[in-house]
This record gives sequence, C-alpha cells and structure tokens, in this order.
Amino acid sequence: MKTLQRTRPTSGRRSWWALAGFAAAVFVAAAIGGLGVQGTTGEYASLRQPGWAPPSWLFGPVWSLLYALIAVAGWLVWRRVGFGPALWAWTAQLVLNAIWTPLFFSAGQYGLAFAEIVVMWLAIGLTVVLFARVSRAAAALLLPYWAWVTFAAALNLSIWRLNA
Repeated sequence: MKTLQRTRPTSGRRSWWALAGFAAAVFVAAAIGGLGVQGTTGEYASLRQPGWAPPSWLFGPVWSLLYALIAVAGWLVWRRVGFGPALWAWTAQLVLNAIWTPLFFSAGQYGLAFAEIVVMWLAIGLTVVLFARVSRAAAALLLPYWAWVTFAAALNLSIWRLNA
C-alpha cells in the first residue's frame, strides 16, 4: 500500500505541543466515559454476564493503554498530513467512544449501546484504513483498540441478551 508523503514538516516544540493536544482530546473522551461509570461498579457486578466477562478492575488499565495508543496514532498521522479525512474519522470514532459508556452504564440502554458500539467499530475500521494510507505504524497502533472494541461489542450484546 502506498504511503502519502508528508505535506509539511512538523518537528520540534510544535510537534510536542500537538502530541499534548491529541492526548488532551483522548483524555476528554476518557473523562466523559469515566463520568459515565461513576458509582456503577455494583450495578455492573449485579448484571447477568457471560462466563467470559472480565472483572471490572481490568477495564481501567486496558483503556488507559488503549487511549495512549489512540493519541499517539492520531499524532503520527497529523505529523505526516495534518488534519484531513483520516483525522476526521479519528475524531468521529473518539466521539462515539465517549458516548458509549454513558449509554451503557449511566442510562442502562444496553440495546442502544450495542447499536452505537457497532457504529463505533465501523468508524474505527475506517480510521484504520485511512491511517494505513498515511502511516502503517499509526494504523497498527489502533489494532489493539479495534480488537478490544470487538470484544466489548460481543460483551455488550451478551449482557443485553442476558438482561433483557
């Protein structure tokens, strides 16, 4: 697959500030999600869950790592081509990511959350495809995230069906 040439060099202090900006954007999405799970540990534990559901303590460390990968991936693409279609897709999947947690946990809308996570999964896939055209490394950084969202979608579907 052909990679695009960098249209403008980004280095030095400006590049590091941009990385901080990408980290801040991801932090905002994570914070919205964090607000969506405030005080829901007991509720999550009381749900009927499949035997393969992970313990609730695992989600924090996994998401922390994934959010770091998401930020770096976006930054790598920005360094190459600036803000264009690939980063619009990145932004869309990040917004969808922020919406899912309140839908599932705060609102208890498991069916709607499942529909939303399917759209998010598609948005992540589009982002991976668009990132691969710019930076294979950036696309590769999103693969663990895409895999985890695949798992989360299956878990969401299972919880929805078990608790309907």
